[in-house]
Amino acid sequence: MKLAMSSEMRELDRTAIEKYHIPGMVLMENAGHGTFNFMVRELGPVTGRSVIIFAGPGNNGGDGLVIARHVHQSGGFPFVVYMVPPDKLKGDAALNYSIVKELDLPSKVVHSNDDFASIKKIIKGFGSRKPIWSIVDALFGTGLKRMIEGRFLSAIKLINRLHDEYDCPVTAVDIPSGMDADNGQVLGYCVQADLTATYGLAKPAHFMHGGAGLIGKLHIVNIGIPPEAVNNSGIRGKAIESDIILELGPRKTASHKGSYGHLLILAGSEGKTGAAILSAKAALRIGSGLVTLAVPRPLNTIFESSLTEAMTIALPGSKTYLSVENIDLIHDQVAGKNAVVIGPGLSTRKKTQDLVVELYREIKVPMVVDADALNILSANLDVIADPPAPRILTPHPGEMARLTGHSTGKIQDDRLKTSLSFIKKMNRRKTNVTLVLKGAGTLVVDPQGSWAINTTGNAGMASGGMGDVLTGLIAGLIAQSIPPGPAARLAVYIHGLAADRLAEQKIFGYLAADVANNVPVILNEFVHKH
Repeated sequence: MKLAMSSEMRELDRTAIEKYHIPGMVLMENAGHGTFNFMVRELGPVTGRSVIIFAGPGNNGGDGLVIARHVHQSGGFPFVVYMVPPDKLKGDAALNYSIVKELDLPSKVVHSNDDFASIKKIIKGFGSRKPIWSIVDALFGTGLKRMIEGRFLSAIKLINRLHDEYDCPVTAVDIPSGMDADNGQVLGYCVQADLTATYGLAKPAHFMHGGAGLIGKLHIVNIGIPPEAVNNSGIRGKAIESDIILELGPRKTASHKGSYGHLLILAGSEGKTGAAILSAKAALRIGSGLVTLAVPRPLNTIFESSLTEAMTIALPGSKTYLSVENIDLIHDQVAGKNAVVIGPGLSTRKKTQDLVVELYREIKVPMVVDADALNILSANLDVIADPPAPRILTPHPGEMARLTGHSTGKIQDDRLKTSLSFIKKMNRRKTNVTLVLKGAGTLVVDPQGSWAINTTGNAGMASGGMGDVLTGLIAGLIAQSIPPGPAARLAVYIHGLAADRLAEQKIFGYLAADVANNVPVILNEFVHKH
C-alpha cells in the first residue's frame, strides 16, 4: 500500500484535475459519498437518526457537506456546524454549500466560543428526538501544520465530549483533526475517531507514532484519481502489509542447512548474555540454516547450555567482553558467513569500541548493527557513512538521538523526516546503509530514500529483549540471501505480527523469547495462505 505525504497528495489532486481533466467537484463528491458508504457499512442504516457534522473552512468542510447531503437523501437528519460563515467557503466547498443551502438543512455558524453553548443545546435536542448515528469531523484535512487553538480547539474538545456523552461513533474525514498527516504528531489536541475515511492513498500518520489509536478503523476511499497518476507520481512511501511474506519464497524439498545461510553473531558480555541468546534464537526461528556466536571464553558455557542448536566460538582470553585483541580470529570466522550481527549486549569498553569500529569498516559481508555497537558508532559517523558492504542500523529513538545529535523528543516528533535526512547523509558516497527506526510504526528507510512503515505490533512489546529478537530476525533473513531492505521490512512485520498473536491471549506480560518462539507459527500461517 502506497503512502502519500500531504504535499504528494495535493500534487495528485492537481494532476487529476489539470492533466486528466477530472473536475475537483467530482473528486469531492466521490470523497464524501465514499465516506458515507463506509459509515453505512460500519454503522448500519442512517434512516431516522441524526448526524452532527462539523464543517471546517476548506475542502475538508466541503467533503462534510457532501456527507450531509447523502445523510439527508437516505432519510437521516444532518445538523451542520459551520466553523466559518458558509458564504465564505471557496471553490468546490462553496459549490457544495450552494446545494446544501437549497435543502435548508439545520445548521449553526460558529463565530466565537460563545456559540458552543447554544450548539450543545441544539445537539442535545437532536439526540433526545433522534439517536445520534455519528459525529463527523470535517474540520481539517491533511494539510494542517499549526497548533490547534481558539474555537477550533473548542470544537475538537466538544466532538470528543459528545462521543463520550452520547456513546456514538466519531467519523474523521481524511484524518482526525489535530493530527499532522506526515508524522502523526498531535498538534496540541486531536479528535478521537472510531472511523477514518482517507482519500486516494493512506497517509504516514495513519500508521506511525501511535496514530492508529486516534484513527480507529481506517478505510481508503477511491476518489477517482487515475492509477497512472499514482504510478507516475514518484511516491516512495508504503505501508508494510502481509504481501511482504512473499519475499521469503518456498523451500525446495532437497534443500539442507547450507541452503539457508550461516550467520555470525558478535554480541554479549557479562550480565548481558541474554541479548545475544535472543538474537541467535530469533535467527534460527526465522529459518537461518546455521548460527554461530563468537563469545568471550569465560561466558561460553552460558551460551552452549542456552542454545542447543547454535554453535559457539570461545574467543581466547580472560575478559568477559569482546575485545579488539581477538580481531584476527574474528576476521577468520567471518569467512564463509553470509551475514553478521554486532551489538546486542556488547558493552562499550574501550577495547570493544576499537573492535566495533574496525569490524564495521573492514567486514565485507552484510552486517546488522544494534544496541551498544550503535552507541559506539555514534561517535564515528564518518565510519558509518562509508562501509564496504550493506549495513542495517536498528536504533530505538534513544540510540537514534545519539546518532543524530538530536533529542529523543525531536526524533519522536518527526520520525520520518529525521530518518530520511539521516539516510541521505549516510549514503552520500556509497548506498550501503539501511535504517530501521524502532517504535510505534517502525520505519524502514532504504539507501535510496524509499521508506516503509510497519503495520503490526502492540504496546505489549515494550519489554526488554524485543529489539534483540528483531535484530536476529533481520540478520537471519539476510543470511538466507534476502536483500537488506526487503529483509528488514519482512522482519519487522513478522516480529510485530508474532507479538500481535500473543496479545490476543494476554495484552502484555509475554516475553521477547515468546515472540521469537512464535515466529514459526506466523510463517506457517502464511505458507498455507500463499
